[in-house]
Formats: sequence, structure tokens, C-alpha cells
Amino acid sequence: MTLPLLLSVPHGGLAVPAELAARCLLTPEQVAADGDVGAAAIYALGDRVAHHVATDVARAVLDMNRPESDRRRDGVVKTHTCWDEPVWSAPLDEADVERLLAAHHRPYHARLAVRDDAVLLGVDGHTMAERGPPVGPDPGRTRPAACLSDGGGTTCPPGWFAALAEELERALERPVARNDPFSGGWITRSHAAERPWVQLELSRAPYLPEEEKRARVLDALTAWCRRARPDGTAS
Repeated sequence: MTLPLLLSVPHGGLAVPAELAARCLLTPEQVAADGDVGAAAIYALGDRVAHHVATDVARAVLDMNRPESDRRRDGVVKTHTCWDEPVWSAPLDEADVERLLAAHHRPYHARLAVRDDAVLLGVDGHTMAERGPPVGPDPGRTRPAACLSDGGGTTCPPGWFAALAEELERALERPVARNDPFSGGWITRSHAAERPWVQLELSRAPYLPEEEKRARVLDALTAWCRRARPDGTAS
């Protein structure tokens, strides 16, 4: 069964573009720690969903879940990781930033904006640190096993959102937080103009192996697709 979903995995990559590698101060371990460890494996559902959009570029370099205009330290092109580590030996100039946006960021978002009336829902798949990092909404706080967000009730029909939260709780056998500590990033909020979207964050706490997390997420998504009705309600 091909699920009528568009699955985005913006933070699973580990690559530093070759033209910038000599200027990157981060070790491979630091690059990985700034991204969504395990996301590439957990959300490896390309053969099960209508559209699967991912990138191999590391979040520490370029964040697909930020608008082009976000030039903060933790903005679209990072100057520091979420653990407050400097990324570059010298600041990138505007030409470097433009090359990154043109080569990777804009094509990613063009794929998210695909027109396909058969797709019911976009799902932005992430993993999150077990405790909030220094750069984040909840520094030092222990996070839930999972967080599902819909822009605080703005990006997905309430019936669909409630049904997906229920199915995730059933499949994971753990409570699923709603819009806390994350309420939906730029992907979820901006692409909701095209179709409903949610953001899903799974804690990297080892409560299940990655392969089991993948199986349970697929179980929840499959069950949700069986319940979802085109009018935004769920059985």
C-alpha cells in the first residue's frame, strides 16, 4: 500500500559540501550531533509513501527548516550549532550563502510544493535530543518520547491531528506531546498553504531501537490513512 503522504526528512543528512569542507571546524561527530541522529533510518519509508523528500546536506551547514531570510546564528546557514559550537573558520560571504540556497534549499522546497491531489498530508519527520540543547525552546529539559505539532492548530484539520496523535500513542505505547516543545517549524507552517502538514519529533532516547521506531511510525501512519476522510475528519 502506498500511503497518500508527502514525507519530508530535512535534518537526516551528514554531508558538508566539498567547496566548504576546508572551512568547516566541526568533526563528523559534531556534524551528526547537530542534526537529527537516526532520522534517515527511522523515516526511510520512500517505498511506502507517495513522495519522500530528503537531503544529504547536514543541518549544521544548511537548515531546510528555516526561511531564506533567517540569518541568525541558528538560521538557514548556521554560524553555530545547536550546542553553541562555531561552524566556520571564517564567516561565509553572501555569494557562499546564495550558492547553498540555489543548489540545495530551493530545490528541496520545490519538491515539497509538488502538486498531487492524491496526497492528503505532509509529514515533516525529525528526531530530537533527549534533553533540550542550549539553542532551542527548552534548554536542559527532558523531552517526551514524541511530539506532534500543527502550528498550534493552524496547519492541519483538528480531526486529522487528533487521530494521528492517537495512532502514534497506540503504536509507540507512550504519550505523545502536542505542540510542546515544538509547535511546527517553517516547513510545516509555510507549506500548509498547499496541503495540511504536521511535524513529528521522536526522542533519541533509547526507549526503542531505530528499526523498531521506524516500524511503529509506519504502523501509525498506515492506521491514520485508513481513518482519514477527505473532509478533514477521521473515523
